Order: sequence, then structure tokens, then C-alpha cells
Amino acid sequence: MTGLAALFGLTALLYAAVGFGGGSTYTALLLLGGVAVGLVPAISLACNVIVVSGGTFRFARSGAMPWAKTLPLVAIAAPLAFLGGLTPVKQGVLVVLLGLSLLVSAVALLIQPQTAKPVQLPARLLLPIAAALGFLAGVVGIGGGIFLAPILHLIRWAEARTVAATASLFILVNSLFGLTGQLLKGKGSEMIGAVASHWPLLVAVLIGGAIGTQLAVKSGPAALIRRLTAVLVGVVAIRLLFGF
Repeated sequence: MTGLAALFGLTALLYAAVGFGGGSTYTALLLLGGVAVGLVPAISLACNVIVVSGGTFRFARSGAMPWAKTLPLVAIAAPLAFLGGLTPVKQGVLVVLLGLSLLVSAVALLIQPQTAKPVQLPARLLLPIAAALGFLAGVVGIGGGIFLAPILHLIRWAEARTVAATASLFILVNSLFGLTGQLLKGKGSEMIGAVASHWPLLVAVLIGGAIGTQLAVKSGPAALIRRLTAVLVGVVAIRLLFGF
């Protein structure tokens, strides 16, 4: 588990530095590492919670969290994340869903929507999008922020720091609700024990996430980090989808 923990720590560092949790990559690495598919989403969501908690707290304490605009997105996504966590998924279906999600994640990391031409998106469509991302978060073990943030940038929903704060809270709440659903689906105490048995991974993301958050705070080479992370995500997606 030492090698997997090192990869988890690196993933947490990279994702925290660009404002995300890393759940999609944790899930992919767990599947590639041969972890039982029933455990994968719960472990990924637990790691997500650890990584984004610090960033969310900092955003809230600094007054950067746009509560009035963010809470409706979170409120509609959270119950769907819980439902997604309760939904049984066969391994083959999970792998396909994850592989496709990772490909989209890689693209989302590579593009720079902050500088792209704004697009017109009816406000009524944003809530259904948030709901769909919440359900996906619960099913495959991601938070959804990596998909939500580019959309918010493209529609000029808010300035970059505000979008990052929104994505952070979105990931945290979805991960908490999705994890709750996963634990209930997995007979509670048995699932908790199974997740706890992977404690080196949890410790690794705690350390990596803390370092990554500091890089973000100190305005590190965000563009380079995004590209490196996109390569990592893309490679894992191709391996999942095509068995390389």
C-alpha cells in the first residue's frame, strides 16, 4: 500500500493546489490497484472530505464564500449525492462511468475557461446540472467540483476566487452525503472498518492536501500543476477504458 499512498499524496497535493479534491483520480487509482469495487467510492469520498475541508474553511473564514449563490447548488446536489451513494453499481458500469468522467476531467483541467468567450446558459439549467453532478459524485466517488468550476467560469458566474470557493464547498458537501450513502449501502460498521483499514491513504491525502493548499495560497505555478494533473487523469482514463 506504500506505493498507492505515495500516489494518493501526490494526487491530493496537485488537486488541492488547483482547488479540487481529487476524488476522480483516487477512484481510478484504487480500481487499477485492485481494491474491491464496493470499497472504492467510499474511500475516494473520505479522501475528498479530508482534502477539501481545509480549503473550504479558509474560504469561509476569509469571506470569499458566496453563500447566497452557492447554497441552492449545494442543497439540490446533496440529496442526489446521497442517493448516488446508495445506488448499487456493477464494476463494469462503474469503470466506464469513471473512465468517461476522467476524460472530461482532463479536458476541464486543460482548458482555461476564465479567459474564454462567455456563453449564455439559462439560470434554470444550472440547478439540474448541479443535481446531476451530485448524483455522479455519490455513484463513482467524486465531488463534482472539477466539472462545476469550468461551467461557472464559462458563464461568468463569478470571479475566479469565488468560483473556487463554491467548488470547494460543493465537493465537500457532495462527498459527505455520498459517503453517508455508501456507508449505509455497505452495512455501516463493516464499511467504516474497511475504509479505516486503508488509513495510510487517508494520512497521505491529509499531508498532500495540506501542502497543496499552501501552494494555492502562495499562488504557485497553477497552470503547470493543472497540465500535470490533466496528464495523470488522462492516462488513468485511457487505461481504464482501453485496458492498457
